[in-house]
Parts: sequence; structure tokens; C-alpha cells
Amino acid sequence: MSAPNILYLHSHDTGRTVQPYGYAVPTPSIQRLAEEGMLFRQAFCAAPTCSPSRAALLTGQSPHNCGQVGLANLGVNLRDTHKHVAHTLHGVGYTTALFGVQHLHVDSTLLGYDVIAEVKKDPNRAHPSAKYPAAQTTENAIRFLEATPPQPFFMSVGYFETHRPFPPSDSPDEEKYSQPPAPLPDAPDVRRDMAGFKASARILDRNIGAVLDALERTGLAENTLVICTTDHGLAFPWMKCTLTDHGTGVMLILRGPGGFTDGKVCDALVSHLDLYPTICELAGIPAPEWTQGRSLLPLARGEADAIHDAIFSEINYHVAYEPQRAVRTTRYKYIRHFGARDTVYVANTDSGPSKSTLLAAGYADTPIAHEQLYDLTFDPQERRNLADKPELWPVLDEMRARLDAWMQRTDDPLLAGDVPLPPGAVTSPLDEPEAEDWNRRRPPIAWDTRIPVDNRRV
Repeated sequence: MSAPNILYLHSHDTGRTVQPYGYAVPTPSIQRLAEEGMLFRQAFCAAPTCSPSRAALLTGQSPHNCGQVGLANLGVNLRDTHKHVAHTLHGVGYTTALFGVQHLHVDSTLLGYDVIAEVKKDPNRAHPSAKYPAAQTTENAIRFLEATPPQPFFMSVGYFETHRPFPPSDSPDEEKYSQPPAPLPDAPDVRRDMAGFKASARILDRNIGAVLDALERTGLAENTLVICTTDHGLAFPWMKCTLTDHGTGVMLILRGPGGFTDGKVCDALVSHLDLYPTICELAGIPAPEWTQGRSLLPLARGEADAIHDAIFSEINYHVAYEPQRAVRTTRYKYIRHFGARDTVYVANTDSGPSKSTLLAAGYADTPIAHEQLYDLTFDPQERRNLADKPELWPVLDEMRARLDAWMQRTDDPLLAGDVPLPPGAVTSPLDEPEAEDWNRRRPPIAWDTRIPVDNRRV
């Protein structure tokens, strides 16, 4: 069979909160894709913030390696745009096309696309979702498919949904019957917030369904690998821009050549970094030497039950500097904060009713533990930090060692101090009524000095 086409469907801030992951968020098109393809229940992004997550997926490198340590709209861009998968595929004969949001670089023409139908922000439209109209993105993608494009092709179709602010719910009773996502409280404003998310998810699902229908209608589905994912967790407190599973867990559904068929469900740990080598293997080319993931094909073909014993994630900049690193195994999560701040980074939580509810209850004073260890079997919500439990010190030592080895192996700039912003990049001031200068830079504190003296072992 010839090299497959690649259809990369991606959203903003959706996490796994869609129907095929068991949530009461009706998304029938995404559900159908899962039933026809392969759903990964333990898929994670490399960074739970928008541009770094996408950069990792599309370059196969951790954000601190590809240079996307912050948001593209704040001036942080890929260090080498030629590492983008579109360039690699273009070099072996793929027609490459971009539709809708890319949120990766201020100049889309540098990313390796032959066709660019990026939906431009319209400042005259009041609601952000209208500034990036999903319908226009979908219409352009369908036109491309119906025009009998040269094959093989790689097409990126990106949607603003489910980014904040959410559109009004089209169901007047929805906020009464919506369950807030864990670990948020079941409060009226949080339910109203969740109703808005569900309204946005419906828009996303309808448009994904329209593109998938066009793929079928044009006879291209059989030889097309569909990748459906998102950048990171929901834009709610304790989710987006956090290294718990609420922030790093993502929907990931693949359908098409290579064994991604028949409604399979996979519980193996996988990362967005694994998509680049998967695409390369299906295209019949070696993955570039810079890639850090592993192909998903052994899982799809039933040749392996796992491809990783641990995965890694990071935060550098969102709208404020928040240096963190994490390692996750099937049982444990270890998070290390490198910044000097000892309370929650309110700036990096998107504004909305849920945030307002928590701020009124003292959210801004929530303490940050600079080392966190969670047992994901007994504490899947990651609310009970076990780093100070002597009985788990052997686990803590192992997780520290795993993280240290990864940081050394990937030449993490945090080993030498602060992660610098590239020239011209900025951070944004806090949008809350607080006096602190959130752009002030502080040197990191050595992680081992944060452990109470009586908890150390010699």
C-alpha cells in the first residue's frame, strides 16, 4: 500500500472530557471515530500549555529542546521550523496543508505547508470563537478534500474550541444538570462553566464530524490515518497549566492504516512525542534523529503491551514563568517546582466562573509543595502529596532519579538556572487585582533544599 494520507484534527483545551472517555459530554462524531479506530486512555501531552504542547507533538521534541518554551502569541517560536513534521513529510513527497488554528509560530509560511488556509483573527467579532470561526476552517478543509488533492497528503485542521470564553449553552437547562469535572466543587457557577464547555465541545464535534464525512464521501478514508487530539487539559483551575493528569491528560484517537481499527482501547502510557515517529514509520521513512518518542505501531499491531515505563512533562512559561518538571509511571507521579513562589500561580489559570468561585474561597493562597509524589492507584485526583512519607522514600528516590536522568539526557536548561525567554518574547501581567509583579524573574531554588531536615536520610 502507498504511504497513507495524514489528517491531524486538533482542538484547544479539551483534555479527555469527551464522550468516548466516559464523560457526559455528547460528542457523537468523536465517539464514532473511537469506535472505528483506536483510543488511547493513558495519553499525555509533553507540556500542558498551548504552543509548547503543539510544538512537542509536531517536532517530536520536548519543548525545552525545540525552543517552544512559551506561547507563540507572546513571541516564543520554534528554534528550528524545519523540524516540523510538515517539512519532513514534504521532503518525501507529501502535499502539506494547514487549515484553521496552528498556534505554533507567528509566521505559518515557515512551517512547511504547501497550502495555508489559516483562519485569521477578526478583531471586529465580539466573541473569540467567532474570531476563529470553526465553520470556515471546516469549509476550507472540505474544499481541499473534494478537490482531489495530490496524495499522499498531510493536513492539519485546528479548531479554537474548546478554548475560553465559552459560547452560551444552547440548552437552557444544561447548567442545572451538568457535573463539574473533578477535582472542582459542585457549585452553581462551576456548573454554569461546565455547561459552556459542553456547548463549545458540541461545536467542535459537529465540525470534526463534517470533515470526517467529507473524507468518507471522497473515498479517501481507507488510506488516511486520522489523528484526533488536543493540546492539554481543560481551561479550569487545577487543569490547564498543571502537571497533574488533569493538565497533561489528553484525548488521543487514531483511525486508519497500521492497525488503528476496530474500536481498540489501549491502556499503555503514551505521549504526544510518539506521534512523529508513528507518522514516519507509516510513511516508510526513518524518524529524524532528534525525535524523542516511540512509534505507536507495536501497540496497534498487538506486538507490545507497553512502549514506555515512564513519560515526562514540563512547564516553563504560560502567561507567567512557572518552571516545573514531572515524571509519570503507571503507578506514581512526581512533580518538582523550580520557582521560588510557594503559593499557586493564579496568573496561569484562565479566567472564568470556576476561577472566580475558587478565588473567593482563597484559591490564591493555596500552597505549592516544591516536591510532590502521588500514588495514582489510591489517589487518582492527585490531591494527597506523599513526598514526606518515610515509607515511600524508596519510591521518591526512584522518581527523583528518573527525572534527573531525563533532564540530563535532554540537556534541560533548568539544570543551569532559569529558562530564558528568546529575544522579543514577553510574559503577560496578571489579570487579577493583585499587586505582585508576575513578570519578575527569580533564581530557582535547588530542589533538595525544600525537603525538611528531619525527612532526609544519610
